[in-house]
Amino acid sequence: MKRIILPLLIALVFSCAQKETKPNVILIMADDMGFECLSANGATDYRTPNLDRMGATGIRFINAYSQPLCTPTRVKIMTGKQNYRNYEDFGYLNPNQKTIGNLMKEAGYQTCISGKWQLNGLNRQNPGMDDINRPHHFGFDEYCLWQLHKRKSEGERFANPLIYANGRKLEGLEDQYGPDIFSDFVCAFIEKNIDKPFFVYYPMVLVHDPFVPTPDSPEWQTPELRDLEDNKYFKDMVEYTDKVVAKIEKKLIDLKLDKNTILIFTGDNGTNVKLTTNTVNGPYPGGKGLTTQRGIHVPFIASWPGSPGKLGNNFSGLVDFSDIYPTLADIAGIDISGETIDGQSFYPVLKGDVSMGKDEVFIHYDPRWGGRIKNRFVLNDTYKLYQNGKFYNHLNDIDETLPIEQPTEEEKKLMGTFQLMLDQAEAESPWIE
Repeated sequence: MKRIILPLLIALVFSCAQKETKPNVILIMADDMGFECLSANGATDYRTPNLDRMGATGIRFINAYSQPLCTPTRVKIMTGKQNYRNYEDFGYLNPNQKTIGNLMKEAGYQTCISGKWQLNGLNRQNPGMDDINRPHHFGFDEYCLWQLHKRKSEGERFANPLIYANGRKLEGLEDQYGPDIFSDFVCAFIEKNIDKPFFVYYPMVLVHDPFVPTPDSPEWQTPELRDLEDNKYFKDMVEYTDKVVAKIEKKLIDLKLDKNTILIFTGDNGTNVKLTTNTVNGPYPGGKGLTTQRGIHVPFIASWPGSPGKLGNNFSGLVDFSDIYPTLADIAGIDISGETIDGQSFYPVLKGDVSMGKDEVFIHYDPRWGGRIKNRFVLNDTYKLYQNGKFYNHLNDIDETLPIEQPTEEEKKLMGTFQLMLDQAEAESPWIE
């Protein structure tokens, strides 16, 4: 009998140890939600109690930077690379790229993506635009997606959404709300994989326009009003985002998975320029598409109740979306030293080491959409240097109206450091207007 029990105990201990070394990961990215939209970040127009609490008990990154526009961010977050390496067209990610889905699947995780896809190349009819297996190719075992191979002109994402899941169109959604479908799919995936390490990437459809009622808006009760567009519904959409994140967190708690799950929430770029948010510091206009703070400063919160370190801190170090890929590799125990990756892992921060971090962020921005102008720049938490030599204190001059003409000696030294990063990018990918 002892001969049987002992190996079983050893296997059990090994299994538990293995489980502890591989936390589950859920990465949630809101669409068009700038830093100012969380009440913890100063918003007075909206209430986000669940995200605020997650930030207070976990880590609230106060210097997190995205690309100014959605597809540039989505390509960067998926691959860990600067846009000049693999951003070919708006709404497109070349299938020759390795993604976070491939990475985590390689590490033995069950993988899922739910929400907004917009990477098949529908806008410019890129090759493979009708490939409904592309998410699988990019490493995701299961998917539930809007704008996979159908343009938004064929079906929207909120009321009566057009959604495909694992190769088939979901039917009977006439009275349904897209964000509920996506979050329910995530919760079902978590429950299905309760005994396996899992990775979920949830690029939300909230809070992108059209700004329309949510199921918590009074107008939702009248089906004819569910597509009514008005900026006033942005508040409802922000608060529904908070509610959806809380639903996923509750699923983890109910299944007793919360302590072994890292839950990250962020936004893909600044808030829509049609909107102005009232904050404790006054009105804050949205800046989606702009290279100023309004376009690239995003909320970034990580919760991990089972972290081996002490959390409950604000982290002032810099992070950007090239850092997601190496962080996931670090969490999963995958060696990526042979890959061309531009980011730096912030996994130590999630384990309580808030002393680490990088000093500068480099951003190459070539939107290829909407007539927006390409740009290249380096910034830290206070200063920014552009490719054209313009130098700003973006902390005090958020709209960058006053370039620094006579920098101090310390500022000149910093400019030199920034210029080295620009020169390095120039040597690899020459700047072409």
